[in-house]
Amino acid sequence: MEKSSKLIKHFGTIAVMEGWSFIILLLIAMPLKYFLGFPLAVKYVGWAHGVLFVAYMIMLLRCAIEHSWHLRMIAWAFVAAFIPFATFALDKQLKRM
Repeated sequence: MEKSSKLIKHFGTIAVMEGWSFIILLLIAMPLKYFLGFPLAVKYVGWAHGVLFVAYMIMLLRCAIEHSWHLRMIAWAFVAAFIPFATFALDKQLKRM
């Protein structure tokens, strides 16, 4: 596997992990905090999601530079990080590259 395809594969993996952490934060940790009074769920899941979000943005920047992505692709990948389940669609698209 060449270096460039490895980079895209790693970005896809980070995208999926970031997507799952976002969903867990929204659908599990936040309800635990606000409905059951268990704030530690948001603290730990939020921390993990933050680390994955930063890794996602770094990988997006690396892929954009190394693959000379068009602004449309960069914008789509950026916006996908803020929409639940969108990173899974992005990963599917990255696998076709």
